[in-house]
Amino acid sequence: MSLGVTLVPLARRDRGRFVLDNQKAFNYGALEEFGCRDAHFEEDGQIISREAIERSIDAGEAYHIMREGKLVGGIVVHLDGGRGELDLLFVSPDAHSKGIGYAAWCAMERLHPEVTVWQTVTPYFETRNIHFYVNRCGFHIVEFYNSHHPDPNDPESAGQIDGRFPDGMFRFEKRI
Repeated sequence: MSLGVTLVPLARRDRGRFVLDNQKAFNYGALEEFGCRDAHFEEDGQIISREAIERSIDAGEAYHIMREGKLVGGIVVHLDGGRGELDLLFVSPDAHSKGIGYAAWCAMERLHPEVTVWQTVTPYFETRNIHFYVNRCGFHIVEFYNSHHPDPNDPESAGQIDGRFPDGMFRFEKRI
């Protein structure tokens, strides 16, 4: 599936816009779910902090999602041989429900055929994401992180689950 969607590597000069676009998209999802700002938001009223997004970019590969020459989202992956982690994927709210996220994901899989196992996480409340990963992209829910079962690979996650995501996070996996 293409829909005129392409992935363009993120240039250093575009990081600021990438961060702001990511925050806007993530805030939209949280505000859509909760209707107001609440404990899920980090610094300065953001669901995800600038620092968290920049750390993700620095540790992985970041791309703008373009559709017919227009910037419509972004994606960040971390790669380790045959394993890949989808760290961030966002589509601008005004471009939702047009198949762009799925087309971008398909492009990412084509870009990295060496990856045979992909994984990602999303908060319990992101039903739109859960639908997308499971029903559109073919991921499976393989674990549920919560205060009784924190992410064993991320010791800091226990505090985040209790604080920002008290009801937990789903971990998804896709084997190709």
